[in-house]
Amino acid sequence: MLPKLPPLRPAAIAARIDAAPNLVTLFLDRADEQPAAPMLVAKVGGDWRTISWGEARDIVASLSAALIANGVGRGDRVVLVSENRPEWCLADLAVMAAGAITVPAYTTNTEADHTHILTNSGARAVVVSGAKLAKNVLPAAMATDACRTIVTLEPLQEVQGLAIHEWSKLLAARAPMLDEDRANLRARATMKREDLACIIYTSGTGGLPRGVRQHHGAIMRNIAGAIAVIEQDFFPGDVPGELFLSFLPLSHSYEHTAGQYMPIGMGGQIAYAEGLEKLASNIEEVRPTFMVVVPRLFEVLRMRIAKQIEKQGGLAITLLNQALGIARKEARGEKLSLAEKVIDQALERTIRKSIRAKFGGRLRAMVAGGAPLNPEVGIFFTAIGIPILQGYGQTEAGPVISCNR
Repeated sequence: MLPKLPPLRPAAIAARIDAAPNLVTLFLDRADEQPAAPMLVAKVGGDWRTISWGEARDIVASLSAALIANGVGRGDRVVLVSENRPEWCLADLAVMAAGAITVPAYTTNTEADHTHILTNSGARAVVVSGAKLAKNVLPAAMATDACRTIVTLEPLQEVQGLAIHEWSKLLAARAPMLDEDRANLRARATMKREDLACIIYTSGTGGLPRGVRQHHGAIMRNIAGAIAVIEQDFFPGDVPGELFLSFLPLSHSYEHTAGQYMPIGMGGQIAYAEGLEKLASNIEEVRPTFMVVVPRLFEVLRMRIAKQIEKQGGLAITLLNQALGIARKEARGEKLSLAEKVIDQALERTIRKSIRAKFGGRLRAMVAGGAPLNPEVGIFFTAIGIPILQGYGQTEAGPVISCNR
């Protein structure tokens, strides 16, 4: 069982975020307060492994110092190409802690896509997960004039003209200087809220991807507003430590802000899904309290749940139809009859309880964004007891603009 974190007053969360000068300091404040608490969770060799806040702080301290030692300076752009995993978050924070600017890139990018982003951003370095993604990244780096430093999470063959540094070896080399790096970490985090934190490339309405400049203050104000929605709707008192399951690409501003920095701002945990094919089992295993997803995933999950209920037949189908009828009536703003209220309570103890268990039993809400949500899909999930918050936004806004209550 994953350990829970101590509760934190919602007002204290907002005040903490508004008082922090940058995202790195926001992270460090939480790490200093709860170094032993779990922060990042991922499956390694079949088992879920946890990185604590204190361990994450030490990795960020060592990696940021290693980046500086290898020529990454304040204001330099560092492209980050990796699947969702703990190292993505740690690298993002380390780049910012070095005073540099993260440039997330999609794992599906072609060599031409990477060449455009590396050239357009003026990147000096790249962090890449391994050989599979490096296949398109390294030729793109060679085609630029400035990018010659590569940090890889997994071993790569040497490439003439590029300085390739393995993540584990960089950290091992800094181990004797950990105390010094840890002490210097906060001292280096002098960025202001108006300083650039990252450049996120978005296709916009067409043509080549455009780099959107997101500042520390914009992201922090965004997560403060999002947390206010969560605490007002779900936590009338204290906000307990929450667990977010990260599934959408972190190179997208939606997951970058809502799936990474919002749980950091809340002092919660982030678990990383293994992929779409294992998402259902991952949900049951880590028992998330929040998930940030896109409408297409809801449609996939609805079909799977409906098929399972059809296989059960009889009573299960009847209960689902009753739940859908009540949800549609509530969606129209109509009051339930006394009989319907009794049925609604019975549904809570039967079909909804059973389905919520398939989602880990702790899920407070799933947040939909990135595309319009089919109203019937929203009604279906409301009927089975899984609240959906539908957000609207754009990358330039950080990205969340609004969300239904």
